[in-house]
Amino acid sequence: MSDLGAMYLDDAFRSLRGMRRQADTAMEQLSDEQFFAALDAESNSVAVIVKHMAGNMRSRFTDFLTTDGEKPDRNRDQEFIVASEASREEIIAAWEKYWQLLLDTVHGLSPDDLGRTITIRCEPHTVLQAINRQVAHSALHIGQIIFLAKHWKGAEWKTLSIPRGQSEGVNVAFAAKFKSS
Repeated sequence: MSDLGAMYLDDAFRSLRGMRRQADTAMEQLSDEQFFAALDAESNSVAVIVKHMAGNMRSRFTDFLTTDGEKPDRNRDQEFIVASEASREEIIAAWEKYWQLLLDTVHGLSPDDLGRTITIRCEPHTVLQAINRQVAHSALHIGQIIFLAKHWKGAEWKTLSIPRGQSEGVNVAFAAKFKSS
């Protein structure tokens, strides 16, 4: 089981790190105006999503194995409000700090930790379930960030993966690379 557990932890770490890179690359393409812009009154801006994700990671992964993942000082509703004087730099600083906390926590776990029980909002979760929950939460919101960034950039968008119309060529190149390996 420990080999499978180690493989799981490595994959979860790599997945989270990869998602974070995609979000960072998408956000780097945005002007400050685009970073703070919302599609409409019921939508979140990239800034709001980033602020919420930072608050979520802080709450869930501070003292991950020993305290409830919903910290008493968390004000989730405030994560969806960006003060008019808030700067992109301060929002990104929190994002970076709490991504580092998340990645350090996952990287520091051992396969034996996966079956341990922790709580999130007083509900018991195994460590494995809590990591899966975080991977899903991160994927959801990073998809939103990428969607918004792509929307705001329009024709100026620099793709994060295979450009349109180039899948076949990429597939041929991959096949050639792996046949020669």
